[in-house]
Amino acid sequence: MNGIDLRSDTVTRPTPEMRQAMYDAEVADDGLEGDPTTQRLEELAAELLGTEAALLVASGSMGNLVAALAHCEPGDAMIVGERSHMAWSADQGKGHSTYGQIGVRRLPENPDGKLGIEDIGLSMAAESESDSRVVLVNMENTHNASDGRPIDPAWTSSFASQVHDRGAALHIDGARLFNAAVALNVPASALVADADSATFCLSKGLACPIGGIVAGSRDYIAEAHNRRKIVGGEMRQTGVISAAGIVALNSMVDRMADDHANARRLAEGLAQISGISIEPERVTTNILYFTLSDRTPEEVEQSLAEEGVHCFAIDDRVRMVTHHHITPEDIETTLGTVQRVIQSPPRAG
Repeated sequence: MNGIDLRSDTVTRPTPEMRQAMYDAEVADDGLEGDPTTQRLEELAAELLGTEAALLVASGSMGNLVAALAHCEPGDAMIVGERSHMAWSADQGKGHSTYGQIGVRRLPENPDGKLGIEDIGLSMAAESESDSRVVLVNMENTHNASDGRPIDPAWTSSFASQVHDRGAALHIDGARLFNAAVALNVPASALVADADSATFCLSKGLACPIGGIVAGSRDYIAEAHNRRKIVGGEMRQTGVISAAGIVALNSMVDRMADDHANARRLAEGLAQISGISIEPERVTTNILYFTLSDRTPEEVEQSLAEEGVHCFAIDDRVRMVTHHHITPEDIETTLGTVQRVIQSPPRAG
């Protein structure tokens, strides 16, 4: 798509270094003796997250499904935030109440994307003989729907302790975990130190063409490996994917600070445009949302696209996401385009 693409950080394209590494990658059958490049990626990912082992999956969504299946037996239940990506994934079942035969209980998050431990306790205490047993609690970091807010290690540690006290495991959907780490100036390992498992995406801010990672203990990853096979996620010469992931983890993490700075500049500029409501101080990673006083998000999405700026209307808000291919000049162009669109007469009908 031509123009300035702020729809998501999934639109990123592999860098020349990634393409060369993919071309040169040593490969073998990952379902048999193992792919050597994939093994190196998994070792690097586990080292960065401070876990015993890690597993390559095709996507973050597959990673979360595999992670949940490795924690739960059919008929068990898990808790998710009602605005979380895992809740959205479960909703793709079109009304089916389970997520891979796991019961799903949705609980509200606060404006920063944090679940209330009191709500979790009440949900678990409300179990009857006919209800599924809650064995897993999931949290998201950064929290997409909450302006991409990062959740700090101290809160996560306290939350994990209380989840464990209630007899459940904690999984962290860290699709943009490295964005959180950069924004909070902590190692990624600090964000998942007290969790039982975690995932992150290679194909978002890290700019890889495909892939995600599940991380946890060695025994847990062995079980996740089995679950990955059940859901059709066993791939073969995966080194061509993993090579890009190795480049990304070695070279693309620190530069996320540029994405965060661009998002903050964009938020500050949007706040100066009449008809837009946004809190720039909430924008600390690469995601921002804003609302409109006299236009629909869908109308603004379409009008901006016609001017070469692409974003998403999501519910009653407009979302923009910065990434590797968005420059400071793109931000200024976007602000000028938004101002023209917002100040033009509303479309008839």
